[in-house]
Amino acid sequence: MDYAVDFYADMGQIARDCATTDFDMDDLDDLDQVTQVIGYHPHFHDHFLRTQNFIMKGDGPLPNDYRYYLAIIAAARHQCPYLVKRYEKEFINQGGSSDWLRGLNHIPAKLRAIYDINKILAHRPWLLRKEHIELLTKGKNSWSLSEVVHAMVLLSHFHSLSSFVFSCGLTQKLDGLSSPKLKSAPAALVGATAITGAAAAAGVGAPVPVSVVRQTTTTPIHQKTVLGEISLNNGSSGGGGTKPDYNTQNAARNNGNAATTAPGGGSAASAGAAAAGAAALNGYLATAQQLPQQHGISVEALMERMKVLSQNQDECSEAELSSRFKNVEMQTAELAPAVTPEAAVALPPNISHYVDDANFIYQDFARRGAENVNTFRIQDYSWEDHGYSLVDGLYNDVGTYLDEKFRSAYNLTYCTMGGNKNVDTSKFRRAIWNYIQCIYGIRHDDYDYGEVNQLLVRPLKMFIKTACCFPERITTKDYDSVLVELQDSEKVHVNLMIMEARNQAELLYALREIMRYMT
Repeated sequence: MDYAVDFYADMGQIARDCATTDFDMDDLDDLDQVTQVIGYHPHFHDHFLRTQNFIMKGDGPLPNDYRYYLAIIAAARHQCPYLVKRYEKEFINQGGSSDWLRGLNHIPAKLRAIYDINKILAHRPWLLRKEHIELLTKGKNSWSLSEVVHAMVLLSHFHSLSSFVFSCGLTQKLDGLSSPKLKSAPAALVGATAITGAAAAAGVGAPVPVSVVRQTTTTPIHQKTVLGEISLNNGSSGGGGTKPDYNTQNAARNNGNAATTAPGGGSAASAGAAAAGAAALNGYLATAQQLPQQHGISVEALMERMKVLSQNQDECSEAELSSRFKNVEMQTAELAPAVTPEAAVALPPNISHYVDDANFIYQDFARRGAENVNTFRIQDYSWEDHGYSLVDGLYNDVGTYLDEKFRSAYNLTYCTMGGNKNVDTSKFRRAIWNYIQCIYGIRHDDYDYGEVNQLLVRPLKMFIKTACCFPERITTKDYDSVLVELQDSEKVHVNLMIMEARNQAELLYALREIMRYMT
């Protein structure tokens, strides 16, 4: 069979007339609320369920209890109670030992041995080394390489799925093992097939079931708005000054710049200024919801930027391309939550027993310092040229499922944006995908990262970074405060790209180290 693995280069587009489902839905995981939201985009929805069903229930080297327990501890790294509860239930249904649900101190030594890899992949995948693989595959209770690959596929899947759950505002009220309730369908959807958009790249033309709508949220464990914690570099110590303008040429170049940080990683501004800046941002976001064309980039302005970038392809030297990547990387490091890495992480009691070393969290790749980690260059190790064949060789057929899922998320478009039709959204989609992987230290060598600063405004960058690195801190307010002119289905598509670009980034680091171990 011929598998298309070179789709990233040509930015192919998946048409609106999605293929019909040709598999038995009864064989797949129950359509829980999360997968219903993914159902905004039927083509991707099919690939997602195929992949999840295969790694959880299909042929593979790991026993069922290991698979479901790995899902639990992966989701627990991001304090995702919805996924933890869901897979605790599935674990028991699959015959798992209830004693294991008492926590990490009650699981087999072999399973406990992979926890460090879970922790590293979830937060700082660039720290993974071939020595981690070697420790697992030698000695008592050793893992086979096929088992290691299966485990890494599972862990990365549920890390990124946790990002999706929170980034869509699906912070749920857990009532026993029940799923949260959906909001009632919008009036436009009632009794009819809705015509919607698909995230910044998708849009009108996707049939959406009436039941597929965003869920009601209740008070989250961490009642805070991450975007509101970020102080704006607006030149006003009082924080109540002029709202940022993201539509000027200067703002287009510099919208990634954040407040100056001190050498130790703390803010150089006073606590009062930070609080005032946070208040200013909250006010900006509230206003932006009502006046998106005036405060924050409008869809029309974004479309014009994409058109200009498509028509003016600047020839850049390798040195200039590298410099632009480093610039975006450093700007990303400055988009840091107002929480110091040293601060103790408070875990909810129903998750804490699945988490070890809770203070090990994301640390900006650009600030890796003494770790002496080089940028991950796609020209040296890519999914299509290296990762795909390696994972498929060690875990039969999973490479095909993953490849089709990545391709679907990357290429999905309905050629609309915010109600506008016949829009080429490839520039915007590629900027989002590459920015997500930049957060994890991955550089696409042929890409001009200057386009990231032209197309992604600061609040969207902050949302993307938080969704990838600190998803448990996102609230529904954050979801509502970005991309305010886009429909829910379009926002969901952005979040699908966050999920899949992150998933691929983790797998690239993992598979590269497995390759190094094998050679």
